[in-house]
Amino acid sequence: MIGRRLISSGGPFEASVGYSRAVVVGDACWVAGTTDAGPDGRSLHPGDPAAQARAALGIIEHALAEAGFALAEVVRTRMFVTDIAAAGEVTAVHGAIFGEIRPAATLVEVGALMDPSLLVEIEAEARRG
Repeated sequence: MIGRRLISSGGPFEASVGYSRAVVVGDACWVAGTTDAGPDGRSLHPGDPAAQARAALGIIEHALAEAGFALAEVVRTRMFVTDIAAAGEVTAVHGAIFGEIRPAATLVEVGALMDPSLLVEIEAEARRG
């Protein structure tokens, strides 16, 4: 049986909601929806979708590294924004990081995230091989 490894970032919602920042099974790693929430659950970059996206992707990169994966192994991302008008800012940050990697990607507008100050949430999936 292939082992299952849980990665925690100590984020404010992990324990109360009951999830892991990332889960590794075999040659795959799934990184949960990631925001720039600080210890109080509020954005560290209120009102700045690009900064929130950069921070979220930095947290994702750190989780991947802890799991033994690299950004180059990301095959799928999902971006959630609370205002589609921020799509250009968020996708520009995504493009700066994933421009050469080019994972399958989705961006959708959602009604809200866990806290009103959070404008962006990003998920990632990585695979070896």
